[in-house]
Amino acid sequence: MSTKDFVEKDYYKVLGVPKDATEAEIKKAYRKLAREFHPDANKGDAKAEERFKEISEANDVLGDSKRRKEYDEARTLFGNGGYRPGPGGGGNFNFDLGDLFGGSQGQSGGGGFGGGLGDVFGGLFNRGGAGTRTHARRGQDIESEVTLSFTEAVDGATVPLRMSSQAPCKACSGTGDKNGSPRVCPTCVGTGQVSRGAGGGFSLTDPCADCKGRGLIAQDPCEVCKGSGRATSARTMQVRIPAGVSDGQRIRLRGKGAPGEQGGPAGDLYVVVHVDAHPVFGRKGDNLTVTVPVTFPEAALGGEVKVPTLGGPPVTLKLPAGTPNGRTMRARGKGATRKDGTRGDLLVTIEVLVPSDLGDKAKESLESYREATAGADPRAELFKAAKGA
Repeated sequence: MSTKDFVEKDYYKVLGVPKDATEAEIKKAYRKLAREFHPDANKGDAKAEERFKEISEANDVLGDSKRRKEYDEARTLFGNGGYRPGPGGGGNFNFDLGDLFGGSQGQSGGGGFGGGLGDVFGGLFNRGGAGTRTHARRGQDIESEVTLSFTEAVDGATVPLRMSSQAPCKACSGTGDKNGSPRVCPTCVGTGQVSRGAGGGFSLTDPCADCKGRGLIAQDPCEVCKGSGRATSARTMQVRIPAGVSDGQRIRLRGKGAPGEQGGPAGDLYVVVHVDAHPVFGRKGDNLTVTVPVTFPEAALGGEVKVPTLGGPPVTLKLPAGTPNGRTMRARGKGATRKDGTRGDLLVTIEVLVPSDLGDKAKESLESYREATAGADPRAELFKAAKGA
């Protein structure tokens, strides 16, 4: 992505969000569009693949608060890519957007601005012609999805991911020429850029249309990549998912995306994690949850109750006499793994079971219990409060 593209493209429009959208709104819009246009869901659809790339590019900028700020400031200053002088302004000097942002995107390593807007006017004069720059291209970012079991998400896991991305064509070694001998583009003289007048003595640079910004033109185009030097490459990568990851979390792996071009850095890999539900355990942040049934005598008289843990031996909790239904107790250190290696807690909710079928002896005992407690009205305070309200 060139600096000119960075300024001219309307990433808010790409994601369908207003310019004052919150981070949560941007994230929600991106996820919805990414699922709709993901290559895995639209196999063989070139338009969907291109749309997915636009969506990912927009999210990379708007999803990063620092880059979003630079992007907003640049579009305000340059009005969608064109410099807007102040009242009575003008001037008779030449510059291009590459000068304003400190050179090629390959130098920035982020696919966007190099040094930000802090040194905008420090590079307006005599920064050198476009032919002196290195037009390295950063590789594309890739997004993939993985589904983990509940236990894998809590403890961490290494999973294989098969990904498809643009990489240097193996048939022509990335030259685009069948014989590996492309010629220098006569239009841009190998720079990959051409200048155009913007009025008022200013000039802007655009990627060369003849060589598509590569600076080279294949004399005998490669049959695999059609002279572009890039081809779709499939690879399988072993990715370590950290312990404690949550459902819907997006993990960024720097430099694990598509390879760069002309010495540019590789893009990043984003992995969206989905976590399957567990039949026994739930999760609240770093804590795991479980509901444990107890009998009425255990709740009323107290006792010791064994509780299962995830992947470990059971723990024994001491139940106080008179434990009410719904009370939550805590088994420390039996929860999910945190980033610092410590573990959260296991939150145990007590559920007092009411038997649906009683034997004669049990019924007789309960009748005796009812007679012994006949003087107590558990709803007396309820009615008293209701009348006073």
